[in-house]
Amino acid sequence: MATSAAAVDAGGRSVRVTSPDRVIYPATEQTPEVTKVMVAEYFASVGDGLMRALRDRPTALERWPAGVHPGIKLATGRPGEKADAFYQKRVPKGAPPYVETVEVTFPSGRTADEICPTEIAVAVWCAHMGTLTFHPWPVRRDDIDRPDELRIDLDPQPGTTFGDAVRVAGVANELLEELGLVGFPKTSGNRGVHIYVRIEPRWDFVDLRHAAIGFGRELERRDAGVTTAWWKEERGERIFVDFNQNNRDRTIASAYSLRAVPGAPVSMPLTWTQLAEVEDPKVFNLFTVPGLLAERGDAWAGIDDVSHSLDPLLALWEANPVELNYPPDYPKMPGEPPRVQPSKKVASHWDEHGNRIEGT
Repeated sequence: MATSAAAVDAGGRSVRVTSPDRVIYPATEQTPEVTKVMVAEYFASVGDGLMRALRDRPTALERWPAGVHPGIKLATGRPGEKADAFYQKRVPKGAPPYVETVEVTFPSGRTADEICPTEIAVAVWCAHMGTLTFHPWPVRRDDIDRPDELRIDLDPQPGTTFGDAVRVAGVANELLEELGLVGFPKTSGNRGVHIYVRIEPRWDFVDLRHAAIGFGRELERRDAGVTTAWWKEERGERIFVDFNQNNRDRTIASAYSLRAVPGAPVSMPLTWTQLAEVEDPKVFNLFTVPGLLAERGDAWAGIDDVSHSLDPLLALWEANPVELNYPPDYPKMPGEPPRVQPSKKVASHWDEHGNRIEGT
């Protein structure tokens, strides 16, 4: 028996979507159920905005082929782990000819061919493969070692709210304006706020990360509700500026991506005025966003009009060039402090460079 399928028009290209009636998001009190073909049609409907976020960027896929249902969890990457939802960094087998790739190098030194979207049909085909969220690198394929955007991830910690993230985002915007930079905000699709700043592709990932740390520390100085503490036990009830999202192979959900949360919420680009007026980010979902986009246009339509120098942010870093921890899967980096929770650290076990003393 032939597998049922539907054809979705994606920028003039017909993309075949199998099992179109599979329920990906169960109905909630606020939203109807969402099927697989509805996800594909959503990506096609926001094509211009989504491609503005993805075009020519190495992109990892967050795939939920069985849907967002109770008991289905996203794989953590542990060896031998079995999961129905997972990240895919290498191009899936059987990709059609129009799915282009670019070779990327991970922190481990390993390489992989990663999807590099060039047209909206690629995103629709990814929906056919169960993709809900796109995770593009902050680089273009013509220079994968020189980022062209800074990403400021404002992550609410326990005891804080989306409203707290919005308030901090306002302070961040004031700081960016003082530095002569233009930031573009969006909801994370959950409780956080992301701010993107287009930069000239002249610096490497270490510079980008240092710029994010410098910015976060200045934001922390201006607002007691902000923290750059890497260890969760030190963050308290504050908004964490996740500087490590600017590392090589560290990505966040793209603009117009769906999130694997009940109700099919969207990571929604907004103007600063619009962001200040949002009370519940879940109002931006698969059902509402296409209409809002058609009605008022893409708030990020001008994001590629100007690229900034990273120098003002690097000057903030140079004012206090003290290194912070890298993610645990990274090799030990120069100047990095000990990778041990402060509450478990025994000072005599570590040298001045953050290395464990042999035999302790």
